[in-house]
Amino acid sequence: MPADITMDLSNQATLRKIRCAIAFFIFGLVLSGITSFPLQLELNWLASLRGDSTTGFDRWIRTVRDGLNESYARHSWIAYGTDWLAFAHLVIAIFFIGAWIDPVRNIWIIHAGLLACALVIPLALICGPIRGVPFGWRLIDSSFGVIGAIPLLYAARLANHIKE
Repeated sequence: MPADITMDLSNQATLRKIRCAIAFFIFGLVLSGITSFPLQLELNWLASLRGDSTTGFDRWIRTVRDGLNESYARHSWIAYGTDWLAFAHLVIAIFFIGAWIDPVRNIWIIHAGLLACALVIPLALICGPIRGVPFGWRLIDSSFGVIGAIPLLYAARLANHIKE
């Protein structure tokens, strides 16, 4: 088999791996976005599911649920903010379609995603205490940046391999 055909088959397999990694990332963004729309319903459901447990996690869930219910009861327009949060996740996911189509040419999208994942950590660690968010919850929020970076790092590494 000629070397250029073997290389092409190798690149096709690598491209499939890159696309799987990016598809996983897109799926995470879409899931995160869609679940931001019914936030009040989800928090009420989660709090009722967890019951009257006294763990720190459960107390925090009830605190957030109560705050959200009180805010929405008095100022329902506040939910519009989480609607925009959801929309932003969906729009960001759309941009990653470009990286899915051509990850080598659109490596900048992957790099921008990696930067965004890295910036999740300082945002959580700086803004969290200002907003009264418990440290453990800030670590959970930070983990989304770490988890999101894993498929993007993998995709970037493979895209650089194809470019060589």
